Amino acid sequence: MNARVRRVYDPVEPDDGVRVLVDRLWPRGLSKDAARVDEWPKGLTPSAGLRRWYHAGEGSYEEFARRYEAELSAPEASELLDRVRELAEAGDVTLLTAARSPGESHAAVLLRLLDEM
Repeated sequence: MNARVRRVYDPVEPDDGVRVLVDRLWPRGLSKDAARVDEWPKGLTPSAGLRRWYHAGEGSYEEFARRYEAELSAPEASELLDRVRELAEAGDVTLLTAARSPGESHAAVLLRLLDEM
Protein backbone atom coordinates (compact mmCIF):
# COMPACT_ATOMS: atom_id res chain seq x y z
CA MET A 1 0.00 0.00 0.00
CA ASN A 2 1.38 3.38 -0.97
CA ALA A 3 -0.44 5.73 1.39
CA ARG A 4 0.64 8.30 3.94
CA VAL A 5 -0.85 11.13 5.99
CA ARG A 6 0.26 14.76 5.80
CA ARG A 7 -1.10 18.09 6.89
CA VAL A 8 -2.82 19.90 4.05
CA TYR A 9 -0.87 23.04 4.97
CA ASP A 10 2.48 21.34 4.26
CA PRO A 11 4.07 22.13 0.89
CA VAL A 12 3.19 19.82 -1.98
CA GLU A 13 5.87 17.19 -2.58
CA PRO A 14 6.61 15.38 -5.85
CA ASP A 15 5.95 11.95 -4.31
CA ASP A 16 2.51 12.89 -2.90
CA GLY A 17 0.76 11.10 -5.75
CA VAL A 18 -3.01 11.48 -5.57
CA ARG A 19 -3.82 14.05 -2.90
CA VAL A 20 -7.03 13.17 -1.03
CA LEU A 21 -8.52 15.66 1.43
CA VAL A 22 -10.13 13.61 4.21
CA ASP A 23 -11.67 16.52 6.16
CA ARG A 24 -15.35 17.43 5.83
CA LEU A 25 -14.67 21.18 5.92
CA TRP A 26 -12.29 23.03 3.63
CA PRO A 27 -9.09 24.03 5.49
CA ARG A 28 -9.19 27.57 6.81
CA GLY A 29 -7.04 30.12 4.97
CA LEU A 30 -5.97 27.77 2.17
CA SER A 31 -6.82 28.37 -1.46
CA LYS A 32 -7.86 25.49 -3.68
CA ASP A 33 -4.93 26.19 -5.98
CA ALA A 34 -2.42 26.03 -3.11
CA ALA A 35 -3.94 22.81 -1.69
CA ARG A 36 -3.79 20.93 -4.99
CA VAL A 37 -6.40 18.43 -3.85
CA ASP A 38 -7.26 15.71 -6.38
CA GLU A 39 -10.17 14.11 -4.51
CA TRP A 40 -12.38 15.20 -1.62
CA PRO A 41 -14.62 12.33 -0.45
CA LYS A 42 -16.65 14.14 2.21
CA GLY A 43 -18.65 10.99 2.96
CA LEU A 44 -15.47 9.36 4.28
CA THR A 45 -15.12 11.82 7.14
CA PRO A 46 -16.36 11.37 10.72
CA SER A 47 -19.88 12.55 11.47
CA ALA A 48 -20.36 16.01 12.95
CA GLY A 49 -21.47 14.46 16.23
CA LEU A 50 -18.40 12.26 16.49
CA ARG A 51 -16.08 15.15 15.64
CA ARG A 52 -17.69 17.37 18.30
CA TRP A 53 -17.51 14.57 20.88
CA TYR A 54 -13.80 13.94 20.24
CA HIS A 55 -12.77 17.59 20.07
CA ALA A 56 -14.62 18.34 23.31
CA GLY A 57 -12.22 15.95 25.03
CA GLU A 58 -15.01 13.64 26.18
CA GLY A 59 -13.26 10.43 25.19
CA SER A 60 -10.00 8.79 24.28
CA TYR A 61 -8.48 8.52 20.83
CA GLU A 62 -8.97 4.75 20.99
CA GLU A 63 -12.70 5.19 21.59
CA PHE A 64 -12.88 7.79 18.80
CA ALA A 65 -11.14 5.36 16.43
CA ARG A 66 -13.53 2.56 17.37
CA ARG A 67 -16.60 4.75 16.79
CA TYR A 68 -15.19 6.10 13.51
CA GLU A 69 -14.49 2.60 12.23
CA ALA A 70 -18.13 1.75 12.98
CA GLU A 71 -19.22 4.76 10.90
CA LEU A 72 -16.98 3.61 8.06
CA SER A 73 -19.00 0.40 7.75
CA ALA A 74 -21.93 2.40 6.32
CA PRO A 75 -22.39 1.77 2.57
CA GLU A 76 -21.34 5.22 1.28
CA ALA A 77 -18.26 5.44 3.50
CA SER A 78 -17.29 1.85 2.69
CA GLU A 79 -17.47 2.56 -1.06
CA LEU A 80 -15.36 5.70 -0.67
CA LEU A 81 -12.78 3.81 1.41
CA ASP A 82 -12.63 1.18 -1.33
CA ARG A 83 -12.02 3.94 -3.88
CA VAL A 84 -9.09 5.33 -1.86
CA ARG A 85 -7.76 1.79 -1.41
CA GLU A 86 -7.84 1.31 -5.21
CA LEU A 87 -5.93 4.55 -5.68
CA ALA A 88 -3.31 3.42 -3.16
CA GLU A 89 -2.94 0.04 -4.86
CA ALA A 90 -2.35 1.83 -8.18
CA GLY A 91 0.21 4.36 -6.89
CA ASP A 92 1.09 6.89 -4.22
CA VAL A 93 -1.74 8.46 -2.20
CA THR A 94 -1.48 11.21 0.39
CA LEU A 95 -4.32 11.63 2.86
CA LEU A 96 -4.54 15.32 3.70
CA THR A 97 -5.93 16.75 6.91
CA ALA A 98 -5.89 20.10 8.69
CA ALA A 99 -5.70 18.31 12.06
CA ARG A 100 -2.92 19.63 14.26
CA SER A 101 -2.02 16.10 15.34
CA PRO A 102 -2.53 13.92 12.25
CA GLY A 103 -1.28 10.86 14.15
CA GLU A 104 -4.27 11.06 16.48
CA SER A 105 -6.91 11.99 13.95
CA HIS A 106 -9.36 10.27 11.68
CA ALA A 107 -6.69 10.36 8.94
CA ALA A 108 -4.53 7.99 11.00
CA VAL A 109 -7.50 5.63 11.35
CA LEU A 110 -7.99 5.69 7.58
CA LEU A 111 -4.30 5.03 6.97
CA ARG A 112 -4.34 2.06 9.35
CA LEU A 113 -7.40 0.63 7.61
CA LEU A 114 -5.78 1.07 4.21
CA ASP A 115 -2.62 -0.66 5.44
CA GLU A 116 -4.63 -3.58 6.85
CA MET A 117 -6.32 -4.39 3.57
